[in-house]
Amino acid sequence: MTQHTLTIQAASRPELLERVLRITRHRGFMVKQFSMAHSEDYKSVDIEVTVDSERPILALYNQLDKLWDVTGVTILEQQQKQQISA
Repeated sequence: MTQHTLTIQAASRPELLERVLRITRHRGFMVKQFSMAHSEDYKSVDIEVTVDSERPILALYNQLDKLWDVTGVTILEQQQKQQISA
């Protein structure tokens, strides 16, 4: 499994969080950590999400970037997790 951290900048909309999480689930990624903060004027939000999957992160990145109220997506880091078999 590989963990990736993404930052998402978007307009503040009531349905935004649901759409981001739905796309994440449909693309086969598991959310490991999630944080969201509004701007001072509450017109935009910054989301940082860490996800885990065997799938390439570009599959998720491209779908999130297509959302009409998302203004930017950045892949911050990648961390390889080793599975220990007993």
